[in-house]
Amino acid sequence: MSGLFSGIFARGAVEAEVDDSAWLRALLDAEAALARAQARVGLIEEAHAEAITAACVPKNVDAAAIGRDAAKSGNPVVPLVARLTRVVGGSAARHVHKGATSQDIMDTAAMLVARRAGAVIGGDTSAAADVLAGLADGHRGTIMAGRTLLQQALPTTFGAVAAGWLHGLDTASQRLGDLLGRRAAVQLGGAAGTLASLGGDGPRVVAAFAAELGLAEPELPWHTDRGRIAELAGALAQVCGAAGKAAGDIVLLAQTEVGEVTEEGGAGVGGSSTLPHKRNPVAAVSALACAEQAPGLASGLFAAQIQQHQRAAGPWQAEWLPMTHLLRATGSAAAWLRTSVERLRVHPRRMRANLDLTGGFPLAERVTTDLAGELGRLPAHELVQGACAAAADTGRDLAEVLTERLSGRRTASEIAALLDPAGYLGSTPLFVDRVLAAHRGGKRENEE
Repeated sequence: MSGLFSGIFARGAVEAEVDDSAWLRALLDAEAALARAQARVGLIEEAHAEAITAACVPKNVDAAAIGRDAAKSGNPVVPLVARLTRVVGGSAARHVHKGATSQDIMDTAAMLVARRAGAVIGGDTSAAADVLAGLADGHRGTIMAGRTLLQQALPTTFGAVAAGWLHGLDTASQRLGDLLGRRAAVQLGGAAGTLASLGGDGPRVVAAFAAELGLAEPELPWHTDRGRIAELAGALAQVCGAAGKAAGDIVLLAQTEVGEVTEEGGAGVGGSSTLPHKRNPVAAVSALACAEQAPGLASGLFAAQIQQHQRAAGPWQAEWLPMTHLLRATGSAAAWLRTSVERLRVHPRRMRANLDLTGGFPLAERVTTDLAGELGRLPAHELVQGACAAAADTGRDLAEVLTERLSGRRTASEIAALLDPAGYLGSTPLFVDRVLAAHRGGKRENEE
């Protein structure tokens, strides 16, 4: 992507792996690998495969011309093959694209593009996850308000919040990496998925083709079985969901009235065209903007699964742009989230001040639980609910109201202890430890 919106929606290194040059490189790699695979099994001479491979370089192809000529055949492979045949020349030229159909090369190229873009996405999600791991560990004791339906609910810690973001990102990234490792497969079926033109050598060529490109060998051609594409769409959307979740929370926590985090981007970053005081969390906002494109793009790829007979008329072709855009959006969301968390500054005092705004309301459940054993759950709930209503109506602290209403049952110091958020964090320390252990274990597996 280039132009007005590229700075936002083509963030990081993913663009170089999904642009026209990347697609052209993948198409050429597929054609070259096909020739080498056939040389491996003895169908063509090694010298002919070398000649075809030598010709399959971007400098020999005018991508714009290929794009214009694609209108005549409905896909860019036909004019590409014509161009390569002319460049190769001689006796080797008759082996260009041997046994393949256009979709074989296009689908294989799509898997290469996805694999290469996926590596970039994985790099940014891994870097963001490492920062989040540091935040989770460093702020395991930083108390803040947990919020449900955008209202304060119970106390939690920022470490637990960051651990939640980390777990979502790690889970989504691992799913994408596993999928691209296992399910990104070559396509080679010939005109109608039978590989008849290669006779009995077809399966051996497919195996060699897969080995040449480092992609999986499919059980059979998948021309109109688009499960791989649907799985890829789902995995990319999941990464966007995880990145968007974290980014969206950061945007909310950075609101003026909340002020619990800020992005520290340096001079000139986060400003407004009219308001000189603004300090917008632009990296989180941009991550969210990229991530929110995923549902529509993924749904288009899901819809395109319904394809006719052995080769589709329209649905297959409809995949190319949504897949490209989804890879770009996912990579950009991951890159922006990485920037956001690297810039993030946490404000523990503001977190505690916000938690204290309601005078103890987020600890009301704890008081109910403490009283339930002697009063019963419902009477205890009604008593504390009434005390909260009275405190809200009069502007008094909940501790003061409860001390009056529980006179003889609980002392003021006991009520103060019940309303101390540090004593009502549940299993958050364990949850943080589990997430950090899983993150470290996943990193070790990837390194091995």
